[in-house]
This record gives sequence, structure tokens and C-alpha cells, in this order.
Amino acid sequence: MIDPRTLVPLDLDAIVASVRRTNRLVVAHEAVKHGGFGAEIAAAAAAAAFDDLDAPVVRVGAPFAPIPFSPPLEDDYLPGADDIHAAVRALLGEPLRAGA
Repeated sequence: MIDPRTLVPLDLDAIVASVRRTNRLVVAHEAVKHGGFGAEIAAAAAAAAFDDLDAPVVRVGAPFAPIPFSPPLEDDYLPGADDIHAAVRALLGEPLRAGA
């Protein structure tokens, strides 16, 4: 897992090094998946490490919808650990277990 901490400058070298080790990339962020900065990271990493990828880049982000004001609804709206875990397992071709 890499947390770049800053988007500008982006440590693309660290991300590409991770892709070369794992041959996979999941980009997760709280912004909307459509047009979010995660799409920019996915595109840059895919361009830099295309030959190393064994699967498509997977993006995990919020849906393209207005952010709810209610805290419980906002918690459901934002992607969380379960969403990231499901994306990684799906990318690896592993079946999802009930309650996992």
C-alpha cells in the first residue's frame, strides 16, 4: 500500500515500483471515481508500467452523485476498507466470502 501524501509532486516512481513488484494496481480515494485524481494516477501509472500490469487498473472511489449531508449517509457514500478489500480480492480473482 502506498499513500502518496501529496498529489503535486506525485511520487510516481514509488507507485510504478509497486506495480512492477505486484503486477497489479488498485487506486482508492474518497473523491468521485469519475474524473477524480485517482483516474490521473491510474493513467500515469498504467502508461509508465503498462508492460508490467497483468490485469486492468482498478479504481475505487465515491459514486458520481451529490455528497449527502447526513453522517450515516455520508459513511455509506464514501468508499471504505470493505470496498478496497473487495476490489483487491476481485482483481486477484478470489471469491468474496460472506462477511469478508
